[in-house]
Amino acid sequence: MVHSAYDSFELLTDSPSKIESIESYGSKILLGCSDGSLRIYAPSQPPPLSQPDELRKEPYALERCVSGFAKKPLISMQVVESRELLLSLSESIALHRLPNFEAVAVITKAKGAHVFCWDEERGFLCFARQKRVCIFRHEGGRGFVEVKDFGVPDVVKSMCWCGDNICFGIRKEYLILNAANGTLSEVFTSGRLAPPLVVPVPSGELLLGKENIGVFVAQNGKLRPDGRICWSEAPVEVVMQKPYAIALLPRFVEIRSLRDPYSLIQTVVLRNVRHLRQSNNSVILALDNSIHGLFPVPLGAQIVQLTASGNFEEALSLCKLLPPEDSSLRAAKESSIHIRYAHYLFDNGSYEEAMEHFLASQVDITYVLSLYPSIILPKTTILHDPEKLMDNYGDALYLSRGSSGVSDDMESSPGSHMSEPDENAALESKKMSYNMLIALIKFLQKKRYSVIEKATAEGTEEVVLDAVGDNISSYNSSRFKKINKGGGSVPISSRAREMASTLDTALLQAFLLTGQTSATEELLTGLNYCDLKVCEEILQEGSYYVALLELYSCNSMHREALELVHKLVEESKSGQSEIAHRFKPEAIIDYLKPLCGTDPLVVLEFSMLVLECCPTQTIDLFLSGNIPADMVNSYLKQHAPNMQATYLELMLAMNEDAISGNLQSEMVDIYLSEVLDWQADLSAQGKWDEKAYSPKRKKLLSALDNIPGYNPEALLKRLPLDALYEERAILSGKMNQHELALSLYVHKLHVPELALSYCDRVYEYMLKPSGKTPSNIYLLLLQIYMNPQRTTKSLEKRITNLLSPQKSMISRVVSSKKLLKTRSRGSKKIAAIEFAEDTKASLSSTDSGKSDAEEFIEEGGTSIMHDEVLDLLSRRWDRINGAQALKLLPRETKLQNLIPFLGPLLRKSSEMYRNGSVVKSLRQSENLQVKDELYNKRKTVVKITGDNMCSLCNKKIGASVFAVYPNGKTLVHFNCFRDSQSMKAVAKGSPLRKPF
Repeated sequence: MVHSAYDSFELLTDSPSKIESIESYGSKILLGCSDGSLRIYAPSQPPPLSQPDELRKEPYALERCVSGFAKKPLISMQVVESRELLLSLSESIALHRLPNFEAVAVITKAKGAHVFCWDEERGFLCFARQKRVCIFRHEGGRGFVEVKDFGVPDVVKSMCWCGDNICFGIRKEYLILNAANGTLSEVFTSGRLAPPLVVPVPSGELLLGKENIGVFVAQNGKLRPDGRICWSEAPVEVVMQKPYAIALLPRFVEIRSLRDPYSLIQTVVLRNVRHLRQSNNSVILALDNSIHGLFPVPLGAQIVQLTASGNFEEALSLCKLLPPEDSSLRAAKESSIHIRYAHYLFDNGSYEEAMEHFLASQVDITYVLSLYPSIILPKTTILHDPEKLMDNYGDALYLSRGSSGVSDDMESSPGSHMSEPDENAALESKKMSYNMLIALIKFLQKKRYSVIEKATAEGTEEVVLDAVGDNISSYNSSRFKKINKGGGSVPISSRAREMASTLDTALLQAFLLTGQTSATEELLTGLNYCDLKVCEEILQEGSYYVALLELYSCNSMHREALELVHKLVEESKSGQSEIAHRFKPEAIIDYLKPLCGTDPLVVLEFSMLVLECCPTQTIDLFLSGNIPADMVNSYLKQHAPNMQATYLELMLAMNEDAISGNLQSEMVDIYLSEVLDWQADLSAQGKWDEKAYSPKRKKLLSALDNIPGYNPEALLKRLPLDALYEERAILSGKMNQHELALSLYVHKLHVPELALSYCDRVYEYMLKPSGKTPSNIYLLLLQIYMNPQRTTKSLEKRITNLLSPQKSMISRVVSSKKLLKTRSRGSKKIAAIEFAEDTKASLSSTDSGKSDAEEFIEEGGTSIMHDEVLDLLSRRWDRINGAQALKLLPRETKLQNLIPFLGPLLRKSSEMYRNGSVVKSLRQSENLQVKDELYNKRKTVVKITGDNMCSLCNKKIGASVFAVYPNGKTLVHFNCFRDSQSMKAVAKGSPLRKPF
């Protein structure tokens, strides 16, 4: 016997008649006797008014005897308290009204019935008679009404309702009968020695007996795989009183738990017990002539017994049955039992199960951590006093504390001199320590969510209070700060945050002691409250560098983290550390990426460490991190000027608008400086070639052509006089000095194609905003082809004058005087090219009778570049003013050579003339059509008859003056029309007009 769940008490003795059936009604006991009488017993003393109406643990005396209650012995009785009825089975089934036992009805069809069962919820009565099963429904005071009648394979021995179905046992098997349609389904065979037994379970299932085994079955007939109660012998009757099952065996009464594994709780030895019946608060045992009661021992006393005997599972299950009003007592008892049970399991090596019970007990984390002396806790953590623990839980803590000392072995290793038994013992000790730590990890992980949630909530509340200025000064003075994820300092003076710090610090150490470095890193990556000092020391000693980096990162100690990474990178290069080989320069870049938005100065500072070995990745870091371009450029200019141009190139390629004009100008300056150095080196070696292009020069030319943000005049002053003509041409073009630019392309570079491309760019650029045809640029190039020597001399002078502002001003004055002199001689070609509109107004060319080319030849005395002139005219005939071009050509130019120019030009002119004529004819035709339509509109005829009515006054028009509306159909009297117009005018001008 594990403990005493019930106390046996003899309620009455010496019944004059043999007891055949037994039932209880409130505090009374009803006995059905063999002579057909019904004997009612009640307590000897009347119960107090405050005591509930239930069986009492005291002697009972006969209160009333109803003789002749039945003609034959009462086989079975059942009280239906909800309807105040008593169902009794004798030769038939009778219905009596309680409490006076007045006969209500007798079911005549139940004559010969030997077993029945009652459905309390629906008021259905089912009984078995021979091989028939009948179902009746209770109809209030009118008795029972028959509902169904089914045949069954054999005589029913035991039956019970199971939901809408009926489960009954016959001689060979158990069946389930569908009460709606009579369908039978087999469950399993019954035992050969013991009769079938069907018992309802409070959970809604059924307990079916097979020999000495009770099988749990669901309402649909499916067996529960783990549901087996093994009785000492085959039971005769079984009743359920949660949490126990009481069975009447041939020699004694056996009480077992309803929890798996359905262990034996108590045995009550009573001879000749014939019937077993459940009461509202006890179990009644009927002998031949006496009645005993099994009264449950108070739950509190049972819990104490079970705990003292070490049956903690049973004690915990009983705690759940304590009444709701004792919730505080229940929680205290459960916590105490869980702690005692956890210590018991911990001492016996069941560490994970022990932690489950520590978790259920809601015990403080530090209490559990006190079992692990190898775990270092923060200095702010307050451990429980061992003396108090001893007082609360006896010597269980002492035993657990002593057994947990093996966790220290995780840090030691057996020496080579140890014998084999000692090595085995050490290995077993390590295995035990590992299991202890794994159990601790699971415990801490389960507790962590709620602890971190409370700590975070307190931190959030404090931030809000600080923001609104409501924080208490005393609280501010007592709290201390802890660096946390996000870069700020977070107070941890509260109990919740101290507990979170203790938990995370212990969890990190447990991960490390069990070799779970990845779990350690994951813990530090997320929100955590690890104690910085303790964890830093542990990680440094164990060389857990990745975890140490995460610790620094989550505490916003970025400089320390980056210095550590740099140190590890340097060690990996020199091969000093075996672990450091995992760290490459890219690790610094990866660490810096999240800091670009929060701490750009740190990013710039530490990026210089890897800029030389990883230039592309570092510049990508600047670009992807959205660090201000001016800041990056300034930092690179000071610390890495050789990478400045590369950064600006990538920045410009990503987004041209992302960098300012100053940065664009600086990038061009860098290109120019590099090209000048390159050109000076080649010139010094005598290898300079104007047509040589290095990658930097190509970049310079592209930048000069495409970037608008630089100052071309300042760059021109840096160019040498005898080199880099193409750069000078581009810069001159940016300053609108087109003649100088074209002269450089033609006479210095000797590449007419570049000159033509330059003209095309200028032409297209000028065409877009103005919409006019800027043909003078091509005429300017044509003029340069017509007088090469003159333009060459002018070019040299202009290049020289650009270097001196004063000489430039003097040159402009001289050029103006020369221009006036040329006009007086009738040669007005330069002005005609620069100002296309004034070219036609030149008088000297028409009066002298000489062509412009002849005048250029007379002035310069050199030949014309005929091939270039004809090529230009043939390729750009559609962009050149033909009349002006012909004036520039010499008289001896052959017409045959001008066919590629004049042919398409004349065709285009003819086509434009024809198109103009067609358009003129179309417009004249359209004008005639409009006039014809106007005449037709004026010929409109209105016929007035005697039937025409005025649309305003609805009177006939007759011979009166009338008016016609523009639609040609609406007719009105002229007077009506005039009156309506005057009314509209008055209505519009009246301030008292109101909308309808």
